[in-house]
Amino acid sequence: MSKPSLLRRFFSGIWRGLTRIRLAISNILFLAMIAFIYFVYIGGAPEPLPEKAALLLNIGGTVVDQKSEINPLQALLEAPSPENHEVLLRDIIEAIDYAAEDPAINSLVMELDSLGRLGISKTQEIVDALQNFRESGKPMVAIGDYYTQDQYLLASHADTVIAHPLGGVALEGYSSYQNYFREALKKISVNVHVFRAGDQKSAVEPFMRDDMSPAQKELTSRWLNNLWGQYTTIVETQRTLKPGAVDNYVNNFAQMLQNHGGDAAQTALQSGLVDRLLTRSEGNDYLVEVVGASDDDGLYEAVVFERYVARKRPLSLGTPDGDRVAVITAVGTIMPGKQPPGSIGGDSLAQLIRGTVDADGVKAIVLRINSGGGSMFASEVIREQMLYAKSMGLPVVVSMGAVAASGGYYIAADADEIWATPSTITGSIGVFAAFPTFEELLQRVGISTDGVGTTALAGSMRADRPLNPQLVDALTSGVKFAYKSFVQIVAQGRDMTVAEVDPLAEGRVWSAADALKTGLVDNLGSLDDAIAAAATRAGLEKYKVHYVERPLSPRDMVLKKLANSVGSLHMFTRSAASSALSGLLGPMREAAQELGAMQDPGYLYVRCVACSLAH
Repeated sequence: MSKPSLLRRFFSGIWRGLTRIRLAISNILFLAMIAFIYFVYIGGAPEPLPEKAALLLNIGGTVVDQKSEINPLQALLEAPSPENHEVLLRDIIEAIDYAAEDPAINSLVMELDSLGRLGISKTQEIVDALQNFRESGKPMVAIGDYYTQDQYLLASHADTVIAHPLGGVALEGYSSYQNYFREALKKISVNVHVFRAGDQKSAVEPFMRDDMSPAQKELTSRWLNNLWGQYTTIVETQRTLKPGAVDNYVNNFAQMLQNHGGDAAQTALQSGLVDRLLTRSEGNDYLVEVVGASDDDGLYEAVVFERYVARKRPLSLGTPDGDRVAVITAVGTIMPGKQPPGSIGGDSLAQLIRGTVDADGVKAIVLRINSGGGSMFASEVIREQMLYAKSMGLPVVVSMGAVAASGGYYIAADADEIWATPSTITGSIGVFAAFPTFEELLQRVGISTDGVGTTALAGSMRADRPLNPQLVDALTSGVKFAYKSFVQIVAQGRDMTVAEVDPLAEGRVWSAADALKTGLVDNLGSLDDAIAAAATRAGLEKYKVHYVERPLSPRDMVLKKLANSVGSLHMFTRSAASSALSGLLGPMREAAQELGAMQDPGYLYVRCVACSLAH
C-alpha cells in the first residue's frame, strides 16, 4: 500500500490538531460549567454548626439502601419533589448516632411531611438508633400537618407527637393489589406464553388471570397480616395504647370522625395517636422552648440531618487502612450485564464482589440485599462470586432489607449466615418464563408473516409468529430444570435436604418470622447486627466498616457530588395535579419497568412481583 501524499498528510495533521483543540476546549468549558454550578449551589466555606440545636429529621422522598444514578443537569433543571428525591438509610441512622453523643445537640425533631416511602423494615432499623438517642436523655418531638401511615410509624417513637389542628393521622393498613391483563391482552390479540415451576409462583398471574388466585390470596394475606400486626404492636407499645386500638381506629374511622364533628385532628388526639394540636407558629414556639435556642428568623435552632452527618462523618480519602468488614449493597431488580446504582447488574455486582475479595484488609463481607429478584442468569453470575469469596476464606453474611425474595434469595442462599429484619419478606423460590407473541394482532390489521428457515427452530423467537411447539417443549423443560437447580442451591446453601426445601419452595412467600422457623434465615436483626456477626466470624475485635461502591472517575465524582447536593436542598414543590397524575400513572409505570427488566438471555426469571409492595 502506498503512502498518502505529502499534501494529504499535511491537511490530516491540521485536522487532527483542530480535533484535539476542539476536544480540549469542550473539556475546559465543561469543567468551567461544573465549577460555576458548584460555587453557585455548593461552594464557599461551610457554615459552622450551632452551639445548641436540635437534630432535624426532615426526611423527604424515599428512604433507600442505595441511591439511584442521578443526572446532575436534570436535578438542576427539574423542580425538586419527594417523588424523585432519595435519602440514604445509613445517613439517617448515623446522624442520629452522632447526635446522641454530641453535647451541642440537645433534642431531635422529626418533620416528616415530605417523607414519601419508608416502610416498616427501614423504620425498625432507624428505631434502633432512636432508642440509643432516647437513652441519652434528650427529648424527641414529631411535628407535622397530616401524617401518612409511613410517616406516623416513625413519628410514634417520639416523646411528643404534634399535629396541626386541621391535620390528622391517616392509617389504612397494608394491601396488595395488582392489575390483571388477561382480558385486555385477549382484546388486543396479544398472546403471552407463560411457563412456571412452583405452583405458588404468582409473578405470572397478571398475564393468565383477571383476578388473584385463591391460593395466592391466602399466602399474601398471611405475610400482609404479619406486617400489619408488627405495625399495630409497635404503635400501640410506643403510644401506650390498648391492644387492638389501632385496628379500632382504622376500622371505625368514619364513625369516630362523625362523633367528633368531622374533625380528623381531634379524632387522632382523642384516640391517643397525637399529644398536641398546634398551628405552625404555635409549634415553632413550643420547639423554641424545647430546644432553648432560635435563629435570626425566630425559628427553633436546628441542623438538618444530611448536613449534620456530612460534617460529623470522618473524611474518607479512598479505602480505609487496617482490618475491615466490607458492606456491598444489592438493591433493585436483578438484570444481566452492568447496571447503574439502584439496579443490580449481574456483571457489575459480581465484579464488585470479586474486587472486594481481592482487596487488602478485607476480612469479611456483608451483602445487603433489597430485591425481589429478576434474571436467573444474572443471579447465578452473582452467586458464583459469593462462592468465590467463601473459597478464599472470607466469611460472607447476608443482611436482608425489606425484601430478599426469589432472585434476592437465590444470591443469599450460599451465605455463611443470613440476617433478616423482623419485617423482611423472603422466599418465593420458583422460576418462570414469559414470551409474548403478536401474530393475531398483526393479522387483525392485515399483516401476515411468512418465510423459510434452515432448521425447525429458525425464526421461532420472532414475536410476530405463533410459538413453535418445539420451543414450548424446550421452555417447559428449561423452567423445570431451573427450578430443580434453584431448590438444590437452597438445600446446599442452607444445609438442608431437597425434601426439606420442597415444602418451603413452590414460589411461596414467607415473612421473616416464618422464614426463621423454617430455616431459610438464621437470625432477625439489623444491618449493624449482620456486620457484627461477620466480624465475629472473622475473629475481629477492632475493625472498620467499609461501604463498597463502584469506582468512579474524577468527573463522575464531581457530578455525583453535584447531583446529591442539589437534590438535598429540600425545596420540594408538588402540585395536587402532579401528585394525582403520578398516582394514576404509577401502575402503568411499574408495569413498564417490569417489562423492561425482563432481559434474561434464557427468558428464565426468579422474580417476586408482589413482594415489591413490601418495600
